[in-house]
Amino acid sequence: MEHMDKRTLSRMIDAAMHRIPADLVIYNCNVVDVYTGTVRKDSIAITDGHIVGFGDDYRGQEEYDAKGAYASPGLIDAHIHIESSYTSPEEFGRMVVPCGTTTVIADPHEIVNVYGLEGFNYMIRAAEKTELSVRYMIPSCVPATPLEDSGAIVNAFDMQWPMGDRHVPGLGEFMNYPGVINKDEEALNKILVAQNMHKVIDGHSPALTGAELNAYSAAGIKTDHECSTIKEMEERLQRGMYVQLRDGSACHDLQYLIPAITPFNYKRCLLCSDDRQPKTIFEDGHIDNHLRMLVKAGIDPVMAVCMASLNAAECYKLEDRGAIAPGKRADIVLFNNLEEFRAQAVFIEGKKVAENGIYLPSYDKAAIFSVRGSMHVKPFTVDQLKMHLNSDRVKAIEIVKDGVTTKSAVVTVKRDEDGDFVFDPTQPVAKIAVLERHHNTGKIGLGLLKDYGIQRGAVALSVAHDSHNIICVGVSNEEMYAAAQALIEQEGGFVLVENGEVIASLPLPIAGLMSDLPGEEVARHLKTLHETAYERLGVSHEVEPVMTLCFMSLLVIPDLKITTRGLFDVKKFDFVPPEAD
Repeated sequence: MEHMDKRTLSRMIDAAMHRIPADLVIYNCNVVDVYTGTVRKDSIAITDGHIVGFGDDYRGQEEYDAKGAYASPGLIDAHIHIESSYTSPEEFGRMVVPCGTTTVIADPHEIVNVYGLEGFNYMIRAAEKTELSVRYMIPSCVPATPLEDSGAIVNAFDMQWPMGDRHVPGLGEFMNYPGVINKDEEALNKILVAQNMHKVIDGHSPALTGAELNAYSAAGIKTDHECSTIKEMEERLQRGMYVQLRDGSACHDLQYLIPAITPFNYKRCLLCSDDRQPKTIFEDGHIDNHLRMLVKAGIDPVMAVCMASLNAAECYKLEDRGAIAPGKRADIVLFNNLEEFRAQAVFIEGKKVAENGIYLPSYDKAAIFSVRGSMHVKPFTVDQLKMHLNSDRVKAIEIVKDGVTTKSAVVTVKRDEDGDFVFDPTQPVAKIAVLERHHNTGKIGLGLLKDYGIQRGAVALSVAHDSHNIICVGVSNEEMYAAAQALIEQEGGFVLVENGEVIASLPLPIAGLMSDLPGEEVARHLKTLHETAYERLGVSHEVEPVMTLCFMSLLVIPDLKITTRGLFDVKKFDFVPPEAD
């Protein structure tokens, strides 16, 4: 609950009692009531940013004719990484607020893995520049595991002070689930910091089941956004967890989980995007798109709105929002109907902030000098990208469509006289490298990637979950070297190279993760990157060419991944040689 002073409380009571006019009355609207599951014709009176009453007899200093629109509580994204939009928090707010999103529960573990708590502080400063209410969780896994080379380390002691902030809902997704079930001391210390402050602990437990899931839940993990099957969803609901139904730019789990939603369990279902690029936002929307998907699949529209508002508010103890009722924040979206969910107007704390897809307030941006210049890569040579394979039968990271999980495939490849991998255009296998970019260590991990589809050139990026080193995929060492060097020179981001020349790029000067450009320009760059990757480099249309690569280094997502230290088998939770057994 936000701080309330006596003057505000007194004015709200007087406005509710008709002693004074309300600041704003939204009349002629259909109120979506997530408490009763009904829709009714009514008017909404607002004073000092709060709803004070219903009824057509209220008068306001300002009155807004909704013309029959459906008044919904402001939408809440229950789990998102703003950095994965490749835009700053100010730009992210400008993009999603017109979609009806008024609050996001954000986990800034991307930038914190690069810059530590200085990155966290930058995100807070930037969020103050947008009307969007951004509630930041404290990242739990910086790094995600002790087996990675991140830019920073945040331990339980470090997170005590920021965790005490009343605006911090809790501990971000606990990706190091092996650390939890094996009672790693630091993992338990972090959990206890959150529990002893009565904060929410977000989960991340792909494929976890049985006794291991029991232990994870018993440790106080409250949510999970990694369900990819109905069985996984039901197992988590049975253990009292909230399930965050995800639809982002790379992961599209929501569509497969909708059949498991029932009139009984929907109260434990939240909506989230996790990672959502500007291109996706401008083309499909944000949480409003989740609503369209749910209703189209047969879910009751008021039930869907409840999953997008009240459920998330209750999960994260945001008692001042999530519904249209007296005393709540006046975070209200006027939708044209409950099928298309096109936001005609958006109000945050009673202020109209968007209309017909346009963000209305003017704004400036927070300074970025403390979070730029993050490419600290030790000079390396083309020869350091050579593999020295002892066999033609090798392991390869196999991409899984529409998700971030991978498989461990065994492929037969060609080698040169030194044992280095030789690209064969008739096989869907390319080389992948991860280069350390935080501390000039010179570490380079090498492996093979299956089903990315690249036929020419190379792709390099500095967005590589979660330690965010450089990931590079290409058809030759020379092309990969050219791409990595170009990426370093432009302060991170994305680079596509063909014949040693840059053919498309998007610089991300903010920690190598976010652009300082407007969202529309970022979207245009991304569209060009995607088209160029498909048309010039031959990347498979079955994959998202940028975001797919971002997850190839995430050690807490099965099955096979790669870091600066080499190939990593997530099931064995250990590094493995590239040669097949």
